[in-house]
Amino acid sequence: MTLNNNSGLRYDVIVVGGGAAGMMAAAIASDTGQKVILIEKNDRLGKKLMITGKGRCNLTNNCSVDEFMDNVVVNKKFLYGAVNRFSPTDTMEFFEKLGVRLKTERGRRVFPCSDRSLDIVNALSDFVKKSGCKTIKAKAKKILVDEKKVIGVMLSNQETIFGKKVILACGGVSYPQTGSDGDGLKMAKMLGHKITKLKPSLVPLVSENSDCKSLQGLSLKNIRIDVIDKSKNKVIYTDFGEMLFTHFGLSGPVILSASTHIDNIEKGYKVNIDIKPALTHEKLDKRLQREFLQNINKSFSNSLSSLLPKKLIPVVIKRSKIDAHCKCNSITKEQRHNLCEILKNFSFDVSGFRPIEEAIITSGGVSVKEINPKTMQSKLIDGLYFAGEMIDVDAYTGGYNLQIAFSTGYLAAIS
Repeated sequence: MTLNNNSGLRYDVIVVGGGAAGMMAAAIASDTGQKVILIEKNDRLGKKLMITGKGRCNLTNNCSVDEFMDNVVVNKKFLYGAVNRFSPTDTMEFFEKLGVRLKTERGRRVFPCSDRSLDIVNALSDFVKKSGCKTIKAKAKKILVDEKKVIGVMLSNQETIFGKKVILACGGVSYPQTGSDGDGLKMAKMLGHKITKLKPSLVPLVSENSDCKSLQGLSLKNIRIDVIDKSKNKVIYTDFGEMLFTHFGLSGPVILSASTHIDNIEKGYKVNIDIKPALTHEKLDKRLQREFLQNINKSFSNSLSSLLPKKLIPVVIKRSKIDAHCKCNSITKEQRHNLCEILKNFSFDVSGFRPIEEAIITSGGVSVKEINPKTMQSKLIDGLYFAGEMIDVDAYTGGYNLQIAFSTGYLAAIS
């Protein structure tokens, strides 16, 4: 992309931000015959999109609109119009028509068959180009308004691009190295829009428990977690799936989703992990009895290899307070029951979130009370529209947040 002298040029639509929402908005608006320009400050479009889904791009979730709404955490009512207008099914058909073959994996997560985010980014950026949309590399500084009506955008080099409509799709503040540094939110605030409190969402949790470092790199699949508000001794969230231990605490899909339910971390929370959710306490106890019987003359530390991952065994032994060298035939019923309890409630206190810069998405943004949900247009400024992560909406991990970007970008464009 090269920056030409655009001072004085007029467009029907100016889109600020070349991420998922911005590219969708620019291409759709241009495809309907409008004169559109897309402003992106990075060297290429879709920089943040490239790293989603660990570089594989979980672009949507293969579910119905109602099921989709069940996975929206913040301001779900606001999104009904957008997601009904451009649904997960529409997104899948859209990319298939652009030549990207898709597949559905566990949890109905949708990925390109190639497992390459680049294919999604290229398909979108090629669509932008073929639609006739002009794209420039530049940094937007200010939205120009006359009598509460959009008239254009001023760039950081003081050049002005005039336009009847502006779609802000600049993202939140997570992963700022990709360009999501909050510039769009600042521009919205300058125009009088309320920005709700920004906080990390879909973010790993910090735990001071030293066992996390011992278990660093261990991924547990098919586990259940319960997040407990210790101040009320109340379970606030339950999930099944996969998690990961890190040097700082807990991560992985179920942990990221759990983070959206933790409001004030200082109140005190803990995560209970059921390592064997398919087994009741009684069935797990019988399983342990069989294991100990088969290994009757072996030490306790050598009897758990068929039950637990190798890295987990030393930590479980430590928590059980059973002598690692104790023979299985000498383990008491009480010790066995205590071991069952540990496996069903492998607990970690959590003390904080990782920095917002490491969050997958930003929770908070432009207040939905000031945006028309039927069009994504500002209720304060005529001709100003919002799309994507800038809006105060977010959902669980699993392709839902990218779908929000596509849906809101599409609705803003056709409006």
